Amino acid sequence: MPIPVENQAPPAASVNPANGGGPFLSDTKTTALGLRRVVNAFFYSMEGFGSAYKHEEAFRQEIYLAIILMPVAALLPVALVGKALMIGSVLLVLIVELLNSAVEWCVDLAAQQQRHPFAKRAKDMGSAAVFLSLLNCLITWVLVIAQAWAAGRVHF
Repeated sequence: MPIPVENQAPPAASVNPANGGGPFLSDTKTTALGLRRVVNAFFYSMEGFGSAYKHEEAFRQEIYLAIILMPVAALLPVALVGKALMIGSVLLVLIVELLNSAVEWCVDLAAQQQRHPFAKRAKDMGSAAVFLSLLNCLITWVLVIAQAWAAGRVHF
């Protein structure tokens, strides 16, 4: 039975004469210019979101959290700067999770044949980055809500 395209490894590395013979992944996409490039980039980004949502449980959990927290931030009686900080901290968690997932997939691809301590180190560092973004989100929310509570705008 053939392997589905989405689960296949990327094309093998080949030699790129433009950078002195270093490796690069061959790509069948042609380079678009102008507005077409922007449209293409949008659709590639949507594919990335879809892939992360389909294959990464942590990303799904953080999306669900964002769906709840971002409207809450918009509705809370806090200053606009506070709303921006709260929403931005949630978006930062999603950004860092996407980057962490990309690193993990690349490390898994590179370390298919044998385990290497650098692979574990890279994955642990990505995990630490996600942890720090979550901690940043928590601290931001606590401080913004505490400031609004001290000013009498939020009541518990």
